[in-house]
Amino acid sequence: MNLYEFFIKFTPDISIIRCVFATMGPPMAVAPLNNVRQVIEYGITQIPPEKILMGIPNYGYDWTLPFVQGESAAENISNIEAVERAARYGAEIQFDETAQSPFFEYTDEQGRQHVVWFENARSIEAKLRLINEYGLAGASIWTIMRPFPYGASEVLNSLYTVAKVE
Repeated sequence: MNLYEFFIKFTPDISIIRCVFATMGPPMAVAPLNNVRQVIEYGITQIPPEKILMGIPNYGYDWTLPFVQGESAAENISNIEAVERAARYGAEIQFDETAQSPFFEYTDEQGRQHVVWFENARSIEAKLRLINEYGLAGASIWTIMRPFPYGASEVLNSLYTVAKVE
């Protein structure tokens, strides 16, 4: 039984597809839009789209460079901390158009280089727009206990009616 068959059998009403790609691998967006699309496109061949909640990450990763496969691991940080860290180190936040994700680079007090990928209102909006595009049931925000990125709540409320599931 593959993962999708498991979801259909044991969660017949709603399944969550978690679209996170970066933790132990090389530095990259947490959930690059191009990769999220691939996961959804495969997922809807296995599970009816109206039963899928797309998992959206509410955090970022800070990698110390150089990245060494099998040794390096990213530090998990909140999106708010990412923005504050960029400000603290005078780093310019950039936006990757393919991944639809913000990132920046900085050098810490010990002279180590870092790259940080995280989510912001613009990247979350790009992911939320996939719900209607693919006819999904909705979204589930991962690590909801962390503050939402600046402006993301406004984006969410402008696109959808938000319901708390208990």
